Amino acid sequence: MTRVEYVWLDGYIPEPNLRSKIKVIDVRIPKFSDIPEWNFDGSSTLQANGDSSDCILKPVRMYQEEGVIGKIYVLCDVMNPDGTPHETNQRAKLGDEDVDMWFGFEQEYFIREGKNKPVLGHNGGTIEGQGKYYCGVGGNVVGRDIVEEHMDLCLRMGINITGINAEVALGQWEYQVFSKGKFKAGDDLWMSRYLMEKLSEKYNYYIEYHPKPLRVGEWNGSGLHTNFSTNKMRNEGGEGYFNALFNSLESRRHQHIEVYGSDNELRLTGKYETQSIDKFSWGVGDRGASIRVPIATAKEWKGYIEDRRPASNANPYDIIKVISDTINMANELSSTTHNMYSNVSVKNFDEVAKKYNGILTTEELLNEYKED
Repeated sequence: MTRVEYVWLDGYIPEPNLRSKIKVIDVRIPKFSDIPEWNFDGSSTLQANGDSSDCILKPVRMYQEEGVIGKIYVLCDVMNPDGTPHETNQRAKLGDEDVDMWFGFEQEYFIREGKNKPVLGHNGGTIEGQGKYYCGVGGNVVGRDIVEEHMDLCLRMGINITGINAEVALGQWEYQVFSKGKFKAGDDLWMSRYLMEKLSEKYNYYIEYHPKPLRVGEWNGSGLHTNFSTNKMRNEGGEGYFNALFNSLESRRHQHIEVYGSDNELRLTGKYETQSIDKFSWGVGDRGASIRVPIATAKEWKGYIEDRRPASNANPYDIIKVISDTINMANELSSTTHNMYSNVSVKNFDEVAKKYNGILTTEELLNEYKED
């Protein structure tokens, strides 16, 4: 027999919570096709009314710890009884998979002594300000026990954790997850969060994803810096194409901020390695910009870029969706401008801007591309 742990996202807003329950199936070494759909009481998760409360759990990805038989985890889509995606199912809005789209998430978080309790290291006494804690060791860090156990568990589960480090504030940490494909990137990050939540039960900790939990004193907030690239960015590139991408990111800056996490205005202040929430900028090696361009990318204008705006509590499916849409917009605008001096027209830009809800006016976009 095998214990199957079903994991899903509930209907709470502005960000969903992780939920789970266990089903025992009469298969010793199950394949993904052996995992049945299941149901749950959606009226208890803000996903249904009490008089029609069944919601369906549709397994979409299986995780199993290396060397462990008899226990698996399945991440699930929430579906309506008629088989259509539930309105809270953001994953279903990602469209088709694109394995050439790569994401590297940098998940920052704080560790609390327990729910509604102080951040580790901040309970009494004099606390030295920021400076020695980033990548610190010994007395300059707290919480390493759960951090390293989480990393090891994720790796045994097949989640590609590429690194961990203590962050700028005391009690704050970060891990990095790299995945190829829109769905896999979102799935792996949510499952890595789920595994951290479960480990926190063992340690009686509370994992804090709020982007600015420490508001008294000079302390950094927490982000979900999102590194991304496409096949075109990595292998074709070109400064002109990257400028098209930056212009599209600026044009859709409000659409991005809308899904980049609640209370993010407390973090994106223009201080502590952030750009102001109401501004957009990009820069080579600039950690105070909205978009950081790595030096290696700018050298030949091929590679990835980092969006530093997402908050630590943001839904990765929303991040992936808005970035994917903006890249599609940049591709269409770039294609349109290939014939800038022969057949480009204001109508071309109008159609693209309308399709992706761009904010710059047609004339502004056209002038920017003429300058590029």
